[in-house]
Amino acid sequence: MKAYLELLEHILENGEKKEDRTGTGTLSSFGHQLSFNLEEGFPAVTTKSLAWKGVVSELLWFLEGSDDERRLAEIRFNKDRSELTDLEKYSTIWTDNADNQGRDLGYENTDLRKKLGPIYGVQWRDWNGVDQVKDLLENLKNNPDGRRHILSAWNVSELDKMALPPCHVMSQYYISAGTISCHMYQRSADMFLGVPFNIASYALLLSIFGKILNLKPKKFVHSFGDAHIYLNSVDQVKEQLSRTPKKPPQLNLPDIENLDDINKYSIDDFKLEGYEHHPPIKAKMAI
Repeated sequence: MKAYLELLEHILENGEKKEDRTGTGTLSSFGHQLSFNLEEGFPAVTTKSLAWKGVVSELLWFLEGSDDERRLAEIRFNKDRSELTDLEKYSTIWTDNADNQGRDLGYENTDLRKKLGPIYGVQWRDWNGVDQVKDLLENLKNNPDGRRHILSAWNVSELDKMALPPCHVMSQYYISAGTISCHMYQRSADMFLGVPFNIASYALLLSIFGKILNLKPKKFVHSFGDAHIYLNSVDQVKEQLSRTPKKPPQLNLPDIENLDDINKYSIDDFKLEGYEHHPPIKAKMAI
């Protein structure tokens, strides 16, 4: 994660002050790229703690194709929907989006159902009737040398229906000599809070695809459009940069043979072995 920390430092020193949709303000820099070798370990941030259960639960929720934030809470906290009435206790990283943008769009918003519109998971599993994830896995299996192995969330005709238009817009997959790699483009990147989460999420997704296809995950490449640090996170970034990174952990996956197998497992079945990290650094998410 050294390159990630170097990019944080670059934005602190060279970023341009810009206004933004949330009214918080950012230090912004455009057009960067990071690369992670998964053969050397899983790219989990170690200079603070990674919300691993949050990463796993959100990805499983995406792969399920859900548009309901309360379903994410069910997965994250291993609870039945009827037990999720204590909102403060069972909130997720999508609760604020549901309670603000989702509600403003007129979607159902109750203790037991919080609709978000056609966000990531919907586009992945049902883009106007197309199951992109299923088709992607079939195409990777049957045409490994293809150059069209793409998963997209940027459905232009439905952006105005989404509680949050996708930040990680698309990803492409590449097979070589028994390995699989991923290149993801992110149009808007909260470098302190969001990006470590995004890195771990796509490294996990790549590893799941590798498990299903019997391929070894090799490289995750992460490209950024607007890479920014929110002004209310500057002190936290400086604290993080003062810390020495630790050895990366190893990912231990359950025996996933196909896409449907994922529903058999809970988030506790996806493990980071040997994950040592510095204490958490709290910051408020800008919505």
